[in-house]
This record gives sequence, C-alpha cells and structure tokens, in this order.
Amino acid sequence: MLKVRKAPTSNGATEVQVVFYKNREPRVVKHIGSGRTKEEIKSLYNHSHAWIAKKIWQLDLFTEKENHTQNDLRFLDATHQFAYKVLELVAARCGLDVNEHRFLFDFSIMRLIEPASKLRTITLLERYFEIKYSERTVYRKVLKLVEKKQQIEEIAIKSAREMLYDDLALVLYDVTTLYFETFKSDDLRSEGFSKDNKPQQPQIAVGLIVTRQGYPLSYELYSGKTFEGNTMLDILEKFMNNNGVKHPIIVADAAMLGHDNIVELKEKSLSYIVGARLGNTSLKIIKEAYKKLNGKDGKSIRIETDNGYLIIEFSRKRYNKDKYEMEKQILKAKRMIDEGVGVKRTKFVKQKTDANSYSLNETLIEKNKMLFGMKGYYTYLSKSIFSDKDVIERYHDLWHVEQAFRIAKSDLASRPVFHYKADAVRSHILICFTALMFAKFLEIEMKMSLKQIMNNIWFVTHAKLHNKKTGEIFLLKSEISPQAENMLNKLFKILSH
Repeated sequence: MLKVRKAPTSNGATEVQVVFYKNREPRVVKHIGSGRTKEEIKSLYNHSHAWIAKKIWQLDLFTEKENHTQNDLRFLDATHQFAYKVLELVAARCGLDVNEHRFLFDFSIMRLIEPASKLRTITLLERYFEIKYSERTVYRKVLKLVEKKQQIEEIAIKSAREMLYDDLALVLYDVTTLYFETFKSDDLRSEGFSKDNKPQQPQIAVGLIVTRQGYPLSYELYSGKTFEGNTMLDILEKFMNNNGVKHPIIVADAAMLGHDNIVELKEKSLSYIVGARLGNTSLKIIKEAYKKLNGKDGKSIRIETDNGYLIIEFSRKRYNKDKYEMEKQILKAKRMIDEGVGVKRTKFVKQKTDANSYSLNETLIEKNKMLFGMKGYYTYLSKSIFSDKDVIERYHDLWHVEQAFRIAKSDLASRPVFHYKADAVRSHILICFTALMFAKFLEIEMKMSLKQIMNNIWFVTHAKLHNKKTGEIFLLKSEISPQAENMLNKLFKILSH
C-alpha cells in the first residue's frame, strides 16, 4: 500500500516521498520534492496524493494480474484497501493531513462506511483494513480529539474557499437535537424540545453553519434545554472571530428571529435573511399584503417593519395547500365542539362567555384565509443589494443545511449518542463533522448521493490469495461494472485536480 512520507533533509528542508513498507522498512517509490514552509510542504503533500491516485487507478483497477492455476491458490481474506485509499485521497483533497490526523480520519470514514459504537468500530477497522487499535488507546485518543475542533474548522473553511470557490459572503444556519440512550441528565445533556421525538431522554443541541451548497464550516454544542433562537448570534460571532470571516449574510429559519436578535444583528452590522411567521404579524400588515398581492401567482411585496424589510410572496400552489389544510382543521374543530372533547387544544375554537360552551373563532378563520398562499421573509438587505427574488431564492437554499443534518443523523448515524463524558460527546460530534466534510465533498463534486458513491467505492474489493506452490501472497481485484468504472474515473479526475 502506497503511503506519503515526510523526511528531513541535511539542509533543513522536508522531503516528501511516496513509499511502501516492506518488513516495516520504507522503500521509496517516488521523490515528490522538498519544501521549507508549511505551504510548500502542504502543496507537495497534496501532489503526492494525486500521484498515488493515478497509480491506484492504473495498478489496482485497470491492469491484469498474472494467471494462476486455481488448484494452487488458497483464499486467505477479502480486503477493502481500495476504498481506504480512495477516502484517504478525499480527505487530502478536503485539506486534511491524514498522517497527522490518522485516528480522526479512521473513525470519521467509518461513519461513512458502517456507523457503529467506538468498540464495534475497532473491530471493523481491523476486519476491513487490517488497522488495529486497542480499546484503551481509542478511549484515550477520543478524549483528546476535542482539542482539534478549531483546527478542523479552519481546514473546512479553507477547503470551502479554495476547493469549492465559496467566498463565504452568505452562509446557512440551523439547529438540531441529538438524544442519548439514558435518562440521566447533566449540565450538557438535558431535557428540552426534542426534534427526535424523544422528550423524556436528555439531549444536546447542535448548531451548524454550512455553505450555500451544504458544505460544513463550523458547529457548536449547547445544552439540550437551550432555546434554538439563542444559539445563532453565539455561533456566528465565534465563527467570524475564530476564522477571519467578516460580516457574512446569515440565512436561517423563523425560529432564529426574535426582537433581541434583531437588535444585536443591527448593532453588529450583520445582514440576515430569516423566515417570517406571518400568523404573528399585525392584522394591518396582513390586510395590506392581501390587497397588494391580489392572489397573483409569483408576486411579492416589500414592507418596512421594526424587524427589517418584510418580503411576502404569493404562490397559487401554496394557496391550494393552505386552503386544504385549514378546511381539515375547521372540520375537526366542529367535531370537537359537538363532542365537547379536547376543545381547548383545538385550533379555530374560542370559549364563549359561558365557560362551558365553545364556538368557531371566525375572526381567526378570516385572518388565516387572507394568509392563504403567502410566505414571508425578513431581511436587513435593501432592494438595491438583494431583490425580493434574490432574498427568496437564498432562503430556499436552507434545504442544504437541513440535508446536511439528515446525512449526519441518518447516513452517519450521529444519534443516539452513547458517550457520557462531556469531552467524549464533543469528540463524537467532531468525528461526525469531519465525516460530513467528506460526504458533502463527494456529493457536491460527483452530483450523486453519498450512498451511490460509497456503494461503487466499497464494492471494489481485493481477494487476498496464497499460492501454495510459490508461497506468494497477492491480491486479486474484483470485477468492476462499466457504471462503477465510469464513476471512479470521474472521481479520479476530481481527486487528482
């Protein structure tokens, strides 16, 4: 297996080599070059991985092996070294020095391959890649990973700028919750509003900043009882101060907007695009929007408010959906009034003067009818900077951060969390964040789902065979479908760029 090696030279520089190990001794395959600065060495390091990539595809994929008589061969094992090599190249392309962060890399890629507990991951790393970790070593290293958070975020931000050509002028933000398989709480793990429908189990809140394409940039952990609207300014300020990002436009959903947040955003000269809860808007504004929009599909208006500009758009498709949903709710309200059961918790019902009688809330119904088809957005950006259409389009980009959370929760199985020590919990989230970097890089560049990509990579296996006559041990590659070969060729071009 080809590796990248750094070696000091007699004149004080650092030489970067491609080597393979035989009897634990390095054999140099290729001298890449020498550098003195971190930037020079980093460039040589990345170039060496591109060189290895070319060799991998030439030697491991597209060359024929010697013929052997079947009776002479004994099957020893099957290996997924090809997938490991590819993911090493992905990590290097994302800017991660795999040799420096080998433990983090190994446990991050297992979130892509087969998410499991740390103990189970030790077994799988040995089974799939012949990589051995002791249980004691793993838990010691896990607790120390928390120290690498800032460094990994810097790598993510640099790769977003240089690899994905994103100037970070606009970022997306959202919050999710992760629950624990326990009922014991502490300062970090506590009960709160659960997005996982696990209200009785303690949780943590995770705030995540991503690019417009969903590539992760920064994250913070909060106690599970933290109101999500109180997280945005905290993480945004840390993101800017720690990473030299100046005044990005932040896009978030309606839960992030409150009067105090608006005041602080304005004080710090920060621009925002946030969803508006029109149901909480004054009747005067709703009537004005209803009159000006006049049911015209795709039309928008802009109204100046204390929370900034309120942009309201009308959609005929949304109108039909809203109308259908409210008709169902009114039928339910009528049934509840007739039956006298659960009336207080039913929408569109009001209590009459007589404490025991109820009726439909016609005022609320009429207000909601005016809102049919409307969707609102608050922003601090003037029309000369961002048009109504621009604001709406940027807000709709929020699905990327929602998808990032879906990948983290489903594909990477970040929940439930089984750790109990705070540093171990934080390190687990760092592993998932690093895995999310690799996952989103692959999806963005390949324009395919992570599952499709990983299937094609994972199914390129090598059988480890022993020739009983010669004593030789060699690898025999599995057959590759034309579809997989096309995808791998495309991936190779991206990784060797």
